[in-house]
Amino acid sequence: MSTPQNQPPPSQSQNFLDSVSHHDENDFENDFEDQNPEILHKIPLIFWVIGFSFLVACFMFGNGNSIGQIFVAIAAIFCITFSYRYPRQALWIFLIYIPFAGTIAYWIGNDHPIFHLAKDGLYFPALIALIQTARKQHLPLIIPKSLKIPLLSLLAIALLTFFYVNGGQQLSSNPGGQPLLMGIFGLKVLMGYIPLILCAYVLIRNREELHFLTRLQVVLAIICCVLGIIQYWLVVTGKCPDNTGLPDHLLLRANLQRKCLVGGALGYYPANNFIRLPGTFVAPWHWAWFLISSSFFCFATAFSDPKLYWRIAGWLSLSLVVLNAILCGQRTALLGVPVIIIVLVIATSHIPQLKRLVIILLGIVLFMGGTHLFFPSIIAQRLESLVSRWNASPPTEFVTEQAEWTVRKHQGALGNGLGRATNSARALGDTKLVETYYPKLLYEIGPLGVIAFFAVVTTLTFQGFRAYHQVQDHSLRGYGVIFWVLIFLISYNSYWYPLDTDPVAVYYWFFAGVLLKLPHLEREEIKTLAMAEEMDQQISQLSPSQVD
Repeated sequence: MSTPQNQPPPSQSQNFLDSVSHHDENDFENDFEDQNPEILHKIPLIFWVIGFSFLVACFMFGNGNSIGQIFVAIAAIFCITFSYRYPRQALWIFLIYIPFAGTIAYWIGNDHPIFHLAKDGLYFPALIALIQTARKQHLPLIIPKSLKIPLLSLLAIALLTFFYVNGGQQLSSNPGGQPLLMGIFGLKVLMGYIPLILCAYVLIRNREELHFLTRLQVVLAIICCVLGIIQYWLVVTGKCPDNTGLPDHLLLRANLQRKCLVGGALGYYPANNFIRLPGTFVAPWHWAWFLISSSFFCFATAFSDPKLYWRIAGWLSLSLVVLNAILCGQRTALLGVPVIIIVLVIATSHIPQLKRLVIILLGIVLFMGGTHLFFPSIIAQRLESLVSRWNASPPTEFVTEQAEWTVRKHQGALGNGLGRATNSARALGDTKLVETYYPKLLYEIGPLGVIAFFAVVTTLTFQGFRAYHQVQDHSLRGYGVIFWVLIFLISYNSYWYPLDTDPVAVYYWFFAGVLLKLPHLEREEIKTLAMAEEMDQQISQLSPSQVD
C-alpha cells in the first residue's frame, strides 16, 4: 500500500511541521542535520578546515608560539568546526564534558584559560547552527512564547548596564580593570546558557532520547562518584599530601597546591577535621552542586526508567551520590542531597508506582544506616561541622546580611556593572564576592534587572508546571515532576550562586527545555500510534489479492 504523497510516513512523523501557518514550540522540525551553508556542499569541509588551520599554524609559528600552543589552536579550530557542522553530536559531547571540565583544565591543560572555555567551543557553534536552521524554517527561537517579553526585558536591561555602566567605567580615570571585558564575560555568565532551553527542545526528539539523556547522567554520576571515593581514599591515607606545611591562611582552605587524582582545589587538614574535596570539578563547591543536581537525575532513572537494570543503576548512582555528599566535607551537599531525596519522594508520591518508591526509600535508609555503621566517626564529624556552621552563621541570617550589604553598595537603577560580582571574572578587574544569588544580581544589574530575571524564572517555572501537568503517561509524568522540582528549587534559591557556575548553570536551562518538551513527546507518540492503527485497519479491510 503506497503512502499518500502529501503525508509523511509514520517513521518520519517527528520530522515534519504540524502546520505551515502557525509556528510555535509545537511545530518544531526535529531533524537539524541538514543546516550547512551551501558552500560546504561545493567544497569538502575538511579542506576548508585544513587550509585555515595551516594558515593559523604558519602565522603562530612566525610569531614565535610554541608547538603546544599551535596544537591547541588547531584542535580548537577542529572542535568549533565540528560543533557547527554536527550540532546534535556536539551537544551530547558538551553534556559529557561538563563533569570532567575541571579535571581536564587542571591536569591536561595546566590551568590554561582555553581549557576552561573548551565547553563553550562545543556549545556556542552548535547553538549558532541551530539558530540559523530555526530562522530558515521560520521557527521560534524563544520557547515558550510567554518567556519572550521577560527574556527580552532582561536582555535590554543587561545591555543598558553594559553600555551605560561598564562603558562609563571604561572611560573613567579609574576603570578598576577592564570593565568592557568584564561586562562581556558577565553577560555570558548571566544569559549565555539560557538558549540551552532551545537546544534541549531540539535535541530530545522522542522517549528513547529522553531515556538516553537520563541514563547518560547516571553513568556520568557513577564515574565521577567512584573517582571521588578514590580521591577521598588517597587523601586520608596520605597518598596525596594534606595542607600541612602551607601558610596559616591556607591551612583551612582548598587550594590548587594540594590537588589529587582529579579535579582542582582540594583541602585536607586532619588536625582540625577539615576536608574539602573537589571531585572531578575545579573546586569543592562545584562538586557539591554536581552531587545535588545529580540526585535529581539519579532519582528520575531509579523511579521512572522502564528497564529494571537501569533502575538498579539509578539506585546505585543515588547511593554513591549520598556517600560522596558525606565524604566530600561540603555542608551544602551533606544537607542538600538528603533533603532533595525526601522532597522528591513526597513530590512523586501521587504517581501510581508506590511500590517502586517504597523500595527506593527503603534502600536509601538502609544505605545511610550501613554508612553510619561502618563509618560512625565520619558521620559524627560531618554532622558536628554542619551544626557548628549553622549555629555560627544561619543561612537565613547570612542571606539577610548579604542582601542588606548589597542594598547599601549597589549604585543606581542599573547597578555597579556586569561582571562586578562575578567571581570567575576576577582576573579582568575588581570584583566583590557576593555569595548569594539575588543580592549578586542586585549589585550587578540593579533592581530592574532583578525584577526582570525574577520574571524569567517565574515564567519558566509556571510553564514547566503546566507542561508536566499536561502529560498523562505515568513514566513521562514522573520525569516531569522531578525536573520541575529542580527548576523550582534553583529558580528561587538565593543561597550561594549555582546559576553562575558549572554544572547547575548548564543543567538548569537544559532540563527546563527537556521539561517543556515532554507534552510534545507524548503528542507525537499518540499521533504515531494513531497513524499505525489507521494503517493496520486499512490493510485488514483489503482482500488478500489486494494486499499482494
